[in-house]
Amino acid sequence: MKKLNGLIFGGKFRRIKLLTIDTLIFAVINLIFFLLNKSYLVGTYFLYNSLCLLCFITIARLLLRIYNNVWRYSNTRAYLFTVIADVGACILASLTCFLISLGVKGFYSGILHAVAVGAVTSLITLLSRFTYRLLYKRYNSSLSNAGKKPVGIIGAGQLGAYLVSELKNNPDSPFDPLFFIDVDRAKVGKSIANLTIYNEEQAQTVIKKNQIETVILAIAHLPSQKAEELWKRYSAIGCKIKTYALPLDNEEGNAKPSLRDFSIEDLLFRAPLDINKQTEFDYYKGKTILVTGGGGSIGSELCRQLAKCSPKQLIIFDIYENNAYDIQQELIRKYGDSLNLEVEIGSVRDVDRVESVFLNYKPQIVFHAAAHKHVPLMEHSSCEVIKNNVMGTFNVANSAEKYGTEKFILISTDKAVNPTNVMGASKRLCEMVVQCRTDSNTNFAAVRFGNVLGSNGSVIPLFKRQIANGGPITITDKRIIRYFMTIPEASQLVMLAGAKARKGELFVLDMGQPVKIYDLAVNMIKLMGLTPEKDIEIKEIGLRPGEKLYEELLMKNETLVKTDNKMIFIEKDNPYTREQIKEKLAILLSAVEQSKFLVNSNIVKEAIKQTVPTFYEPEDINKNAASTEYFKEKKLSKTAE
Repeated sequence: MKKLNGLIFGGKFRRIKLLTIDTLIFAVINLIFFLLNKSYLVGTYFLYNSLCLLCFITIARLLLRIYNNVWRYSNTRAYLFTVIADVGACILASLTCFLISLGVKGFYSGILHAVAVGAVTSLITLLSRFTYRLLYKRYNSSLSNAGKKPVGIIGAGQLGAYLVSELKNNPDSPFDPLFFIDVDRAKVGKSIANLTIYNEEQAQTVIKKNQIETVILAIAHLPSQKAEELWKRYSAIGCKIKTYALPLDNEEGNAKPSLRDFSIEDLLFRAPLDINKQTEFDYYKGKTILVTGGGGSIGSELCRQLAKCSPKQLIIFDIYENNAYDIQQELIRKYGDSLNLEVEIGSVRDVDRVESVFLNYKPQIVFHAAAHKHVPLMEHSSCEVIKNNVMGTFNVANSAEKYGTEKFILISTDKAVNPTNVMGASKRLCEMVVQCRTDSNTNFAAVRFGNVLGSNGSVIPLFKRQIANGGPITITDKRIIRYFMTIPEASQLVMLAGAKARKGELFVLDMGQPVKIYDLAVNMIKLMGLTPEKDIEIKEIGLRPGEKLYEELLMKNETLVKTDNKMIFIEKDNPYTREQIKEKLAILLSAVEQSKFLVNSNIVKEAIKQTVPTFYEPEDINKNAASTEYFKEKKLSKTAE
């Protein structure tokens, strides 16, 4: 078949070969027509009509680029365009034949000649292409399937059918689809692409009989709860799960589905936020935007999202030049000169450096993502977290007011709620700094959310590394529970806050169901095809300094206000005055000054307790978490009703 393809439909001079074949097909059909219609005009008129029809068919096919198609991979569009070309050629040829034969006895036979020969030629041409395609696929399928692994496709819909076509047409694919699995009774027992559709009970029998090792989820917009249910069902019978779907962050709608391993993110991911993206895009278009900490996990994703909005200018401000360089190069590769991008290296602790950025660029919108966020490290370096997080926020907020910034959005965390550690308390102080400025011409707001999947310091990358190294997976406490969200989801929430924020608002996201970290570790081990506690040990090492068993998203449930988005809420707490904030900052700066020659100091922690009334010792919070049932009752959806 490969030699046949090279000789006839492929190799060098492919278009000339196809044109020659089509001409021979036309000649044979033309001869048959002549033999069957001996009463037809002979001699000069027959020759004129034949050449006329051949020329029109050839020209029409060349104009519609029919000979550019690679027919072994052709689709409906290629066949349709061939028909259109031939129909158009027949119409023009009929008119021309009519004119050529006009006044001659039997001139209507010229029209019959054009229509009959043209139609049959088109049909035979299409049949030749289609037959070649079938033979090529059958031949290559029989060769390439020898080393392929049989798989079942869960989802007998459009996405599943597309996946089967991709797997069968790709000779390098490692999988051979054998059957579909679907819950739709109307589909069960029927077939798609010659593959039988089974229900879930029948499928388990087929899987065991054929020793299927892998099944592929090919269901669009699959809820995480259903994904988890399917994963548990098929992993329980020894199948590895893969998924065929669009990327989770396919916001532009132009990505293609891809086949990948089923991941822990698939189990944690919820439906995307119902955000009017056009409103966001319109708001940021033509604006000068500054992102502090723009090289970090959330900051860099914000820069990616904002770059799509056609801002007047995007400024990335970060102390870590490597991260800043990475996002800079990524945006340059994607947007080139169409994005007015500037990168400035500096610390938010440096008042002069911060002011110089505002003086030169005069940003209209500021996203403040720069912060120290690692809880145990900040417990030890408490002075640094006050100088960077709290005073850094104060410095950027002051410059924003001084240089007429329209919006200032602080990136906060659920650890700011009833904080039990220095980092969480510092973020609560940052919120206070923002919320006290209700009299400002700048609209200040904060956005609070939980753990972000894939971010620097996230538990999931850590677990992946530990599994890859053979274990053990280390968790601080088997009871510990956390909320999770994706980086694109977090950035969308922040952008929504930027577009809608008014004086001193604190936006909170309904994070859905909390996740038990021990269960997360168990599932990740299973996803790798390993057995927990047998192949990979899960080791409990005890809570780290300042760590909670659970995180909260809200401070006072009675102050929670719903927005027009059912997943987004606003906490309206009574803000402190500017004078009160100055007093708190003075206490903190005094503690930092007293501790300047100490590596670690309890003076700063005592100052934090004094300035953050909601600060608790971890033991006081954790003693209430006697069972996981406590956490299940902490769902935001209930407290918000």
